Amino acid sequence: MTTDRYAELGLIAGLEIHQQLDTTTKLFCRCPTRLREPTDAKDRFMRYLHPTTSELGEVDAAAMEEAQRALQFEYLTYDTTCLVEADEEPPHELNEEALDIAVQVAKMLRMAIVDVAPVMRKLVIDGSNTSGFQRTALIGKDGALSVDDATIRIDDLLLEEEAAQRIDTDGEAVTYSLDRLGIPLVEIGTAPDIRSPEQAQAVAAEIGMILRSTGAVKRGIGSIRQDVNVSIADGARVEIKGVQQLQEIGSIVEAEVDRQVALLAIRDELDAREVEIGQPTDLTELMEGTDARVIREVLDQSGAVLGVRLRGFDGVLGRELQPDRRFGSELADHARKAGAGGLFHSDELPAYGIDAPLMEAVNERLDVGVDDGFVLIAADRPVAEAALDAVCARAELAQQGVPEETRAATDLAASRYLRPLPGAARMYPETDVPPVPIDRSDVEIPELLRDRTRRYAQEHGLSEDLARGVADSRWRETFDALVEAGADPTLTASTLTETMTMLRRDGVPIEALQTPMVREVLMRAAEGDLAKEALAPVLEALAADPTRSVDAAVEAADAGGVDTAAVDAVIQSVVQENAAQVAAEGMGAFSALMGDVMAELRGRADGEIVSERLRAAISEQRSD
Repeated sequence: MTTDRYAELGLIAGLEIHQQLDTTTKLFCRCPTRLREPTDAKDRFMRYLHPTTSELGEVDAAAMEEAQRALQFEYLTYDTTCLVEADEEPPHELNEEALDIAVQVAKMLRMAIVDVAPVMRKLVIDGSNTSGFQRTALIGKDGALSVDDATIRIDDLLLEEEAAQRIDTDGEAVTYSLDRLGIPLVEIGTAPDIRSPEQAQAVAAEIGMILRSTGAVKRGIGSIRQDVNVSIADGARVEIKGVQQLQEIGSIVEAEVDRQVALLAIRDELDAREVEIGQPTDLTELMEGTDARVIREVLDQSGAVLGVRLRGFDGVLGRELQPDRRFGSELADHARKAGAGGLFHSDELPAYGIDAPLMEAVNERLDVGVDDGFVLIAADRPVAEAALDAVCARAELAQQGVPEETRAATDLAASRYLRPLPGAARMYPETDVPPVPIDRSDVEIPELLRDRTRRYAQEHGLSEDLARGVADSRWRETFDALVEAGADPTLTASTLTETMTMLRRDGVPIEALQTPMVREVLMRAAEGDLAKEALAPVLEALAADPTRSVDAAVEAADAGGVDTAAVDAVIQSVVQENAAQVAAEGMGAFSALMGDVMAELRGRADGEIVSERLRAAISEQRSD
């Protein structure tokens, strides 16, 4: 779809970027920000959460819908979590390290930084916060960002605590892990200034670059999440949460535009028909003899099958809205939210064990006409009743076009219904944390990642990829120190990026590597005391046991240096063993023999020296 087309549709979009900060401790306690495995849990406890009213006596619609599900929440605790995460101890003072990082980012976004940050409670009762709310503080507002000659306003920057991580869902019980709860994060919200999917992706990339320029943000899947707000001229604002990958943002915006266009077309089509949402009808007895597996399993558990006629909806329920998503999928989202496993609708039947005769019987019982559709839900009776009510309410909204709502990003750049849009009633003051004065005039703005990349390439002769890699690495300060001390820039950069990546992919716990040890290893290579081929095995040995000295790691990796005589002895042995190949191929045998020699030396000799002496040995052998 062209940019002109998006302009015609009146596309308006904005972003909310949530980025975890790489601080030593959490935002309101001194627990570490290290993630754990569920198997490491030391204990667990249960909790039910309920919505509270705002200062004006209002209850947020999104919170109320969550509360109606009456879920039970289980929380896993660790030796790295405390009573603050369990909401059994008041929060401590706000993390000053996190505040400095947030102020730094706000300055980079040209924002007005508030003098005092009042800490607020944001109502969240989906179980991801044990307290039923998330603590958040406004740090900056009214910023701006220049992207491709366009100015994108930045409305606000908030410092928040991360939610708990959902581990499992089993019926009406949800399990969360408390290791992630309380990790500091910044939320950056843009104004609705974005006018195309490509621009949305470019803005997200620019904000991500700024965040990484601080060198103080966490990396990896889940450490940054993008929410996208999208609307078109005759549609409505829809928030799509949980976009994990930057490259998905453009596709998500495009798919939401397509969905809203399709919903508006459905609205216009229904407007030209006689539309009526019928009354729920009990079809349990009618379904007693069905071979439909899902319905059979429900009936065997004494469940019920309910149906409703949707007058005027023939052909609408199967209308495609997004890749692998139809209007019937929208209705099914609401049914699932009420606890049902899904639904059947007339545009997809007969199928799933519901044959033509049974479908005709349903049509007759529900008084379905030629232009009508129907929906069936099989579940425990109370769940089926609630789910069908939710489906009918969503079908009613189809006549209005696009409802405002919060949706969750899914595969194929699509989205599913999550909950109503939250309102102002979800925010109220935090009474356990005093307002935080902000005086951070000494907070410096770091060099932007793209500027650092350009400088590394120019000053050190690095390739663009290598310069970008080390500039965007946790080791960039180590790189600067080593190069200043005389280390070779290319070898240092490739070790800190490519070698580290290779080790991580091989399962080596490189996060255990301590900076002083890494510096010592690379300086030994720079001074000629350690062959560059020995860098990977020595770093692997250090990662396996960070308490080792570098000497011990060199010994463990069998990477101690060998003298020239020992190198020559290995070379002569390999050349003699392959004398026939050398006689036949000459220098053409070099690559194979070089591999054999280096395998024998196991990184204990410099490759350039070995190469030079092997070539000389091959030439001498040929001349003999």
